[in-house]
Amino acid sequence: MKILIDVADTTIAATLKGDSAAAKDFYNLLPLELTLTDYASIEKVSDLPKKLSTNGEPSGTSAKAGDLTYYAPWGNLAYFIKDFKHASGLVKLGTLDEGQELLRKSGPVPVTIRQA
Repeated sequence: MKILIDVADTTIAATLKGDSAAAKDFYNLLPLELTLTDYASIEKVSDLPKKLSTNGEPSGTSAKAGDLTYYAPWGNLAYFIKDFKHASGLVKLGTLDEGQELLRKSGPVPVTIRQA
């Protein structure tokens, strides 16, 4: 499943995992207007309007820079700007195909995420 992320005047593409209940749930929430904020110098996060299904998902995973994830305990979207160790409750939704540098800048980043 392809999604588009509008950042300022640029649109970047990402691919969601087609076999993931959480990714399908996220896809069905779109379009979303969110502000991604810095968290622990490793990721950018934003609350989602509702919790995503984690049926059939692993109990946790590690993340690589460029991964779009869902942190089930808090119900938030997390975009990783650096690699991160295994975390319980972390579910990989997909990966940015391009434009990672646009989301790496420090400070809040307003985005619109929509279906491609």
